[in-house]
Amino acid sequence: MENQIKNILKRGNTENAGIESRQEMLSLFHQPEIEYALKDELVKELEGWNASEASSPNLKKIFANIWTTIKKQERQKKAKIRYLNMGMRIAAALVIGLLLGVFVTSRVTREAPVFYTAHSPLGSVSELELPDGTTIFLNSGSDIKYSVNSKRNPREVFLDGEAWFQVERDKKRPFVVHTPLYNVQVTGTKFNVKAYKSENRVTTTLEEGEVVISSDKNSQINRDFVLNPGQQLALSGGSGKPEIQQVNPKWFTAWKDNKLILVNMPLKELIVLLERKYGVEFVIKDDSVLNYHCDAAFQGESLIELMDILKKMIAIDYKVVGQTIEITTSETSKKEGK
Repeated sequence: MENQIKNILKRGNTENAGIESRQEMLSLFHQPEIEYALKDELVKELEGWNASEASSPNLKKIFANIWTTIKKQERQKKAKIRYLNMGMRIAAALVIGLLLGVFVTSRVTREAPVFYTAHSPLGSVSELELPDGTTIFLNSGSDIKYSVNSKRNPREVFLDGEAWFQVERDKKRPFVVHTPLYNVQVTGTKFNVKAYKSENRVTTTLEEGEVVISSDKNSQINRDFVLNPGQQLALSGGSGKPEIQQVNPKWFTAWKDNKLILVNMPLKELIVLLERKYGVEFVIKDDSVLNYHCDAAFQGESLIELMDILKKMIAIDYKVVGQTIEITTSETSKKEGK
């Protein structure tokens, strides 16, 4: 991708470039998926500018040959070129504005990180790749804010929800996940963090590598903890006492592959999970069902298929009412209880 961008910029900015090459170059600025790579190339060009020579780089000079080429061809295709010329002027103005923005970002605020936010809506799982190559799966109803702009700044994200990380190794720049209760610091590894603010509990499960649960001033733990593969640390808000146990990481990361693995999971906890996964609301008509526990594995089932299985497993009844699902104790269970 980087070489492709370089070639397009080179072709579009040569003296003899045709209109098609100019259009292809300017079209780069309307493609969000290559934003990071494009900005990197622009910053590299601006790095060569000497601040002592002028108050600002002569950005218009970069596009001067665009107007020269268009004017040469204007006589041959006057009507057509007039319309194109206006479009090119507008596009070039946007490009110059973007260049100025990149210049200001790279020169004035280079030391301050720039953050973007990603959101995974209810009923879906999102995947994103950070500029450093780190892969993130974002679970339903989750938000993550991440820094992108400078190799001099630490790699850090702020999580509200659940995410699975495969972090690219960089010992000089550790990767930090900020959560409401503690921070998770790594240099390169695979791990899962569940940190929904509404639950007031943060759980970190390590799949590969090593992570450090850090005790900074905003943390609710009083010392650092190092996790090894297969270990999980959970902390509830206000408790100050982390719970560390050995687990099977696959049970806690299966969601990213559209799987559900339930191991003695309370129905109360399962309902919250299903509300996020399917984007529905549950209404409990009989609180006694919340004491039921589930052991099962699902993959790709619809909500109705899953509810039919649960109905047989744990003796519940359910009814779909609009966008909600009402749950009660099954009639069979009621009769047996009499």
